[in-house]
Amino acid sequence: MIKKIDHIGIAVHSLEESKSHYEETLGLKCLGEEEVESQKVKTAFFDVDGVHIELLEPTAPDSPIAKFLEKKGPGVHHIAFASDNIEGQLEQASSKGCKLINEKPIQGAGGKQVAFLHPKSTFGVLTEICSGGHCH
Repeated sequence: MIKKIDHIGIAVHSLEESKSHYEETLGLKCLGEEEVESQKVKTAFFDVDGVHIELLEPTAPDSPIAKFLEKKGPGVHHIAFASDNIEGQLEQASSKGCKLINEKPIQGAGGKQVAFLHPKSTFGVLTEICSGGHCH
């Protein structure tokens, strides 16, 4: 059911500052930006041969990304796997004892359906399952 690594989410204080690193230092092209109101975050995407880098800047002090930055500082926030059956993937994870943050998929960036698995159940790595949509 998992098809590939879809993206790696990186928490940042400033999209503008971080984008310049990816564009100028690494020579990548930003595919676009999007605000995801449900997650209180602004995102910017870069493509690296089909795997996306998703920069995440909080838009509110109570957002999950703001809380992450407060506790851990900037850095890798999550890894996302693309699935052709997100509901089935959640059922499989749950049946194996994995704690789900989202029992059902929610709307994410790029029109994707997303759901997160709790890092306490995934060896410390916040894991996202996503399906559908596009990355700019």
